[in-house]
Amino acid sequence: MPRRLLATALVLLGVGLTGCTDEGADRQPGDPVTAEEAEVLAGLLARETEEGGADVVVTAPFGEEGLLTLTGEVDLAGSAGRARAVTSYGDGRPDDVRTLFFTREQVWFGDVPGLGEALAAAGLPDVPFVRRPLATGPDAVPLGDVLVQVVLNLGAEDADDAGAFLGAVTWEGQRSIDSRLATVYASDAGWSVAVDDTSELLLQYETELPGQGTDVTVTLADHGARTIALPGEDQSLDATAHPEVAAALGI
Repeated sequence: MPRRLLATALVLLGVGLTGCTDEGADRQPGDPVTAEEAEVLAGLLARETEEGGADVVVTAPFGEEGLLTLTGEVDLAGSAGRARAVTSYGDGRPDDVRTLFFTREQVWFGDVPGLGEALAAAGLPDVPFVRRPLATGPDAVPLGDVLVQVVLNLGAEDADDAGAFLGAVTWEGQRSIDSRLATVYASDAGWSVAVDDTSELLLQYETELPGQGTDVTVTLADHGARTIALPGEDQSLDATAHPEVAAALGI
């Protein structure tokens, strides 16, 4: 898990515990995790993949008052997802709303204003989506691309070494998330996770956007198998083949 969550943090640049230990009531936020908790954390992302997927809500502030919110579902076993992306500018402009589908390689944009007109002007068939490769850096990466990579990085094929969590992660107490009691852990690398005390599944992941002082928050719910039906090639315009159309649409 450290390697995957570290990878998630690097993406931004270019985890049923009861919380009870031998210390009992004397335990304080900031105390090191126990060996048992380290084992739970080490297997957290692998359990997410075994579970299949979840409903997901991602929020990320930007600028002075802006907020990008993704609401949808993710198939962590198949590395794919779909979401309604809402950009709120906070300056009087109306919200910008898109439909997204995504994998580790590509992202599809639907509900794009002016898409039909742009396709007609270019003499291209009318389709509901535009697709392009997912931007991964090190150059400037659109915030939406960052967020879908953060989401997909919350699944892993194998558990990590529990020893990597000892001395690097602290216990931060408990809180309720969507009416489920969770134990919160924080890493000295800057991320934190809230783990369901009953199922030992990930309920929330937070990490800071470097240089901006704001947090990306991913909340997962209703864990279970998911099937994401991605748009077919005949339903989308290939932005790499028609860069002038993609540029005109801001994609």
